[in-house]
Amino acid sequence: MRAVALRGAAGSLVLSALVVAPTGVSALPGGPGPPAPAPAASPLAAPRTDTRTDARAHAQADARADTRALTARENAGTRAAAARAADEGIRFGACAAEEYLEAPVECGTVQVPLDYADPDGRRITLTVSRVRATGRTPDGEPAARQGALVFNPGGPGASGMYFPLVGAVPAWRNIAAAYDLVGYAARGVGRSAPLSCQEPRHFLKAPTHAPADPSPSYKKERVAEATSYARGCARRAGDALAHYTSLNNARDLDVLRAALGEPRLTFMGASYGTYIGSLYATLFPERVRRMVFDSAVDPRPERIWYRNNLDQATAFERRWEDFRTWVAKHDDVYGLGRTADAVRLSYEEVRAAVAAQPAGGKVGPGQLHSAFLRTAYYDDYWPMRAAALAAYREGEPELLIAQATPVAEAAVEAENSHAVYTAVECNDAPWPTDFRVWDDDHTALARTAPFETWDNAWANLPCAFWTAPQRQPLDIRADAGSLAPTLILAAERDAATPYQGAVELRRRLGGSRLVTERGAGQHGVGGGPNTCVNAHLDAYLLTGEVPAEDTDCAAHPEPRPLAPRAAKHR
Repeated sequence: MRAVALRGAAGSLVLSALVVAPTGVSALPGGPGPPAPAPAASPLAAPRTDTRTDARAHAQADARADTRALTARENAGTRAAAARAADEGIRFGACAAEEYLEAPVECGTVQVPLDYADPDGRRITLTVSRVRATGRTPDGEPAARQGALVFNPGGPGASGMYFPLVGAVPAWRNIAAAYDLVGYAARGVGRSAPLSCQEPRHFLKAPTHAPADPSPSYKKERVAEATSYARGCARRAGDALAHYTSLNNARDLDVLRAALGEPRLTFMGASYGTYIGSLYATLFPERVRRMVFDSAVDPRPERIWYRNNLDQATAFERRWEDFRTWVAKHDDVYGLGRTADAVRLSYEEVRAAVAAQPAGGKVGPGQLHSAFLRTAYYDDYWPMRAAALAAYREGEPELLIAQATPVAEAAVEAENSHAVYTAVECNDAPWPTDFRVWDDDHTALARTAPFETWDNAWANLPCAFWTAPQRQPLDIRADAGSLAPTLILAAERDAATPYQGAVELRRRLGGSRLVTERGAGQHGVGGGPNTCVNAHLDAYLLTGEVPAEDTDCAAHPEPRPLAPRAAKHR
């Protein structure tokens, strides 16, 4: 799911992933964000693809051998590209008008190979943003510069160009005093060799349906749409399509490091950005200075990406219940029901109403669902979404229309983001090619986790009809002796990247430490409202110290309710 910057109720800039959904569908962020995996007895416990024959096993072994050989060539190409970038550097200056970034933010570009197996071939240009270290702490004390902190917000498909702005937020000022804050748009994103799979004007269509129990005819329509979308990606991108991968994103990160003049990388990744970081730590452990993984993707190769998406749906169901439980706790304000089940019925009542007559002509079930899906990412959405639902039931639809209507001006960015998301995840790993596998798995899962299951299926279904080569995922591992200590941050009830992903990454990266916000589910916790988490983040980035052992932080306070009439004046 696309990661973006969200401004919370307290005015803090929070790094959080959320969906940009053309038809109310969700797109997984990195774990594909993928707390717990399905139990062993679940019908989803093992991928059900075609019957494995001896011929297929041999073919897969050959594919792995080919992948190893190709990876070796690409790693050599990375070294060549990084050496070239170190010589060329980055010329920073005023940002282009399209970036909407003003001083003190400055912008530049870095060139990377389209294909790292051919580093002297076609090159593409990535955009980069920066704010220099302030050199002063919030208390006015001098702070020694420690280099560049590079940030990736995830997605796939999110731009990090805004990241240097976080230096103005109180929670980031100690870090901004010591580091140049560096953001960038990954390949395919924004103005970095932008990728497109369809005309943007067709992307944010509304109103649309989002049935929790889709009919055979609806499934047939979505299969046709997914097939057409996959063909559109291939037609528009041509041979370049195969090179939008997580491995290339990790290699681009090393070229950016070299261009910035940094001998070793200091990096923070959120959501899918943690997968890029973990690939980097596996490929180039000696080049890691400090690395923060915020809301980690489950890196197990067998879960990239199909199984991670299935895991995510279960976690979304839990988080959807968290929201409804909070609303029920404040029934005196919202009147939506005194139990989570009663709130769900109120939501379904509104869903049926907008199916019969779309609110404002644009908000149908798809748009309603997309708007409320965001409550699973960030609980500062809870008061506004509950107020909109309550107001609609009182005959005042304006709040809901304002919150759920697609923004036409965002169509180009949304289509671009979704195209990159699709290309990266489809290229990264094999996917089931028989829709009957998807149908069986998602039908079984929707019995216990209906909230996000089918939307996630439709978002990812183009991968079943993908024509570009699909890689075998890298086995993420690094020994403590080869890798500097790293810091992993996670919320226990995160929906987009379920908590098990953080636990698994902790196991695979030697010397790492895990800081858990217990009882909370915000996606992207570093620099947010939890002062305990932020203290660990500051200590690590400023001194290199990690906790002596994995540690917990209590949950940040729940949001305060906001009455519908008060919400109208916000």
